[in-house]
Order: sequence, then structure tokens, then C-alpha cells
Amino acid sequence: STIALLFAFMVISAQLRLGGFYTRAAKAVTSLKASPALLLAAVIMLTGVLSAVFMNDIVCLAVPPVLIQACRRRRLDPIPYLLAVACASNVGSAATLIGNPQNILIGQSLDLSFSGYLLIAAVPSLLGLVVTWGVIAWKYRGQWADGKGLPADPPDGLPPWNPWQSSKALCLTGVLFIVFLFTGLPRDIVALGAAGILLMSRRMHSRTMLGLVDWQLLVLFCGLFVVNHALQQTRVPDLAVAELLRLGVDPAHPGWLFAITVMLSNAVSNVPATILLLPVAHHPLAGPILALSSTLAGNLLIIGSIANIIVVESAAAHGIRISWRNHAPTGITVTVLTLAIAALTLWLFSHA
Repeated sequence: STIALLFAFMVISAQLRLGGFYTRAAKAVTSLKASPALLLAAVIMLTGVLSAVFMNDIVCLAVPPVLIQACRRRRLDPIPYLLAVACASNVGSAATLIGNPQNILIGQSLDLSFSGYLLIAAVPSLLGLVVTWGVIAWKYRGQWADGKGLPADPPDGLPPWNPWQSSKALCLTGVLFIVFLFTGLPRDIVALGAAGILLMSRRMHSRTMLGLVDWQLLVLFCGLFVVNHALQQTRVPDLAVAELLRLGVDPAHPGWLFAITVMLSNAVSNVPATILLLPVAHHPLAGPILALSSTLAGNLLIIGSIANIIVVESAAAHGIRISWRNHAPTGITVTVLTLAIAALTLWLFSHA
């Protein structure tokens, strides 16, 4: 069910990419006549909202090229805006159970309520976007202008705006959200139905849409499930849990689960960490704990999430180098503050 839901939203996002929706949305925001700090806020809000609905990895593929062109036109340093996209995509995607691969996995594996999770995660995600803006705006205050030495703009090459094709995907996404929020229908089956409707288009070739599906990620999930099942058969995880309990660390306890998820997510990446920790997710808040901590921890390092890597690679393709020195001051600060907000929110819900 996890892979089915992931595939379905990849198809929907592919339709939006080919329909030019992401390009149109990014151009609308970057064409605003606003100060650099207000432009940063608009970019963060756009990225966060899109990531919560259409998965952060897809958003990070679509937004940076348009953003880089806009920064060059305004002679602004694109790095703070690209860092904003990376951080906001992770923070925004934490708000829903379809925002990123690990949240989809957690929601399907633990059969979490879509609306119940949204109720818990919406506030820390929204506050996290504000924190992201504050950290980057403060760090780059008075240093927005740059643009010197940047290569000339490459040809646009972005999908043209197609209102009909984009509207179909947006309407189906709206229907999916209503179904997810107000019914108990299986999310994977409903989403596959929506993807099937889009694939029946006479104008948008199925081969082109399926070519934008991240098959490597789907295969990675299959491989991780196989490896995890084999690992469980060795009893090594049980022995590790027993040893932790002997040392006074209970991975099933909310506080320890939060801390272990953060550490493990940066050690082995968030999806493998989530798969390893699902067997000890017994607490009523274990799902939100896993989802929020694994997602927000992804901002700590460039390699902490696939979204970060996509932004860095997209920047490199346009002649912009984002090193760990550029990322670390922003990423570490955003991670610490957003994790603190998430921890406080979870603590309040646990004592409500």
C-alpha cells in the first residue's frame, strides 16, 4: 500500500509538471515586486504548501530552475533562496501524511488518521516555515545582492502552462484531500484511481508521464522492505532493543523514540531509519513522533534528505555551488529550532 500510494502521487505530480503548474506557480511568486526578504517569505510559503500536498522531492525538482532565473534577473544571490527551498520543502512536507516518502510509509504502516495527523503536525510545520524565514533572513541580512560572475541564463526549456491539464490534476488532488480527511476509504486505492484517470488522457502521453515517475525510489523501497524483513529474521533488532532496555533506554518511550529517530535519520537517512523503528512504534503518538522527527531532522545535513540533494544538484547544473559551509549554519539552526517546536507540540498533545 505504501508503494502504491507513493506511485500514485508521483503520477499526479508528473501531470502537474508536464502541465506547467509548478513553473507557473514559481514564476508567479518570483515575479512579485517585493523586497528580498518578502520574496524569501513568498518562496518559503510556496515551497512549504506545495511540499505538503505534492511531495517535497517533486517540488525540489520543479522550483529551483525558475527561482535561479528570477534571482539572476533581479541580481540577487540565489543561494539563500535555494536553501529556503530545501529547508521549507522538508518542514512543509512534515504537515501531512503524503508530504514525503517516509510519512507515506508511516501513515500506511500504522494506519494513521489523515486528519488526526494533520491536526498535530500543522502547527509545528507552519511555525517551522516562519522559523526558516527568520533564520535565513537574519543570516543574509544586507547580503542579498550578488549575481556577479554567474553564467548567463540557459534556455528556458520548462514545460509551458497548460490550464486544462493542470486543472485536472489539481481537481483530483482536491478530491483526494476531501476523501482522506472525511472518509476511511483506503488511501492507496483512491489515489491509484485518481492516477489511473490521469493516465487515460488522450493528449498527455502515458509514456511521458511514467517517465517522470521516480522508479529508483520505488525500487529502493522494495529493497528496503526485503532487507528489513531479512534483518528482523536474524533477531538482531530484538537483541539491540533488549540491550538498550538494559541500559535504561526504552525505544518505545516517546522521548527516546524522538531522540533515536533524529540520530538514526542522519546516520542512515530518514526512510531506512523509519523502517527500522516502526516495530517499536507502540505509543499512540508514535506515528507523529516518527514522521515529524525524521522529516525535520533532514535539514541538519545536505545528505539528510533527498530533497536537499536535489536542490544542491539543481543549483550545480546552473553553475551555483552550495557547499556544506553554505548549508550548515542555516540547516543546523533550522533543525534545532523546528525539532524543539515539534517536541513541545507532541508533549502538549501527550498531556492533553
